[in-house]
Amino acid sequence: MQDETEDAIAELHALLDRADSIVSFTGAGISTESGVPDFRSPGSPWMINKPIPFEAFVQSREARIEAWRRKFAMDDHYRDARPNVGHRALARLVAEGRSPAIVTQNIDGLHQASGVPGDKVIELHGNGTYATCLTCGWRHELAAIRPAFEATGEPPSCMICAGPVKSATISFGQAMPQEAMMRAQALTLECDLFLVVGSSLVVYPAATLPVIAKRQGAKLVILNREPTELDPIADLVIRAESGVVLGSLPG
Repeated sequence: MQDETEDAIAELHALLDRADSIVSFTGAGISTESGVPDFRSPGSPWMINKPIPFEAFVQSREARIEAWRRKFAMDDHYRDARPNVGHRALARLVAEGRSPAIVTQNIDGLHQASGVPGDKVIELHGNGTYATCLTCGWRHELAAIRPAFEATGEPPSCMICAGPVKSATISFGQAMPQEAMMRAQALTLECDLFLVVGSSLVVYPAATLPVIAKRQGAKLVILNREPTELDPIADLVIRAESGVVLGSLPG
């Protein structure tokens, strides 16, 4: 198995060397090595603190209170998370101009923390490091929201328009960010190597992007600990920890 992994890593290096435009598509697997829990693993704290559906959040004050309680409980689980070698390897591809942007399903902000400019991180599921008003879109910082919430027990409202304030993540039942999806699709159509890192590829429409890339003639690499439904169409599948593989890249 070790020899097979080493051969696969060598093949990945060759594919990266030949590629002119690399799109990295990341999921929870790249961040679990930083201490961020994924959603589906047995015993995941996300199972105890499941995100509140969007409709309930909008309609119910009690649901908003519970959503914020769960939000801060989850934040405490990975407050010390820092970018790992996988994040930094992908950041180098961006810094070198070989990757126009990173497309991510993650909400932890670790790609930005690894040095990738914010405009080069396309977040399909939003960002959990800040909040926004659902009415006017004004950005609110968690450092101000949490003390007030814990002191009063009241869900935050916007200082501009008094609308409900929500973590800037995309909740179940909430519309996907159209601009982010359009940017991701455009880059996917233009790339010649699509690199999936740490995604189980079961959440749609994000999971359609590797298929689009393959149909357009790009090489498809899937780096994930577990098998995915798209493994059969990939040019290279590596079942290993992302840090082990990406940490071997030059730089």
